[in-house]
Amino acid sequence: MYFQSRAVAGEQLAEQLFDKYRYENVAVVALSDGGVAVGEPIAERLHCILTMLVSEAIEVPGERLDIGAVSQEGAFTYSSDLAPSEIGEYTTEFHGYFEEKKREAFHQINSLIGDGGVIDHEMLRDHTVILVSDGLNDVTSLDVALDFLKPIRISRLVIAAPVASVAIVDKVHMTADELHILDVKENYLDTDHYYEQNDLPTHEETVAKINQIVLHWR
Repeated sequence: MYFQSRAVAGEQLAEQLFDKYRYENVAVVALSDGGVAVGEPIAERLHCILTMLVSEAIEVPGERLDIGAVSQEGAFTYSSDLAPSEIGEYTTEFHGYFEEKKREAFHQINSLIGDGGVIDHEMLRDHTVILVSDGLNDVTSLDVALDFLKPIRISRLVIAAPVASVAIVDKVHMTADELHILDVKENYLDTDHYYEQNDLPTHEETVAKINQIVLHWR
């Protein structure tokens, strides 16, 4: 399945979610810039807050592999794709490198979103939280989101995306109360491949937009 744009795909997801959640306390949480574009029509249809969990992934040197990611709270979440023994080996070998990258990532996030942040626990408490991505093929952003949500009492966890890999769906279907995935791919290509239009705003513009939405909502 291919989509004209992320907004069109978001409208299709909104149709699926509308009947069940239109009268519920809902918060839509985007996991990426593309997730914001998908999440906008969902939040608009459900008349709820749209926010974003900003994180920065950290790669293992010399490998196209994320060992984990830093959240906007400064917490570091290891990738659930890695076995504890693999994590131990990488952290032993690259300890100093990872610590420096964590500090850089947290500083970068703070510089981008400012002191107020773009999401806090009270926005989500006792709400149905809908985590939205434009394409799920990497577990890192989900791992960070699930860690972020652990101390928060929420009513229900829903994960929604236009497209996802079989491996990710298999991994998260026991974690979420509901999955809304429009198309599941055995051989997942680059996320942009599934959209005819890929003219997204810059990361800075997306975060600025979310900041304005959150300030208005508060």
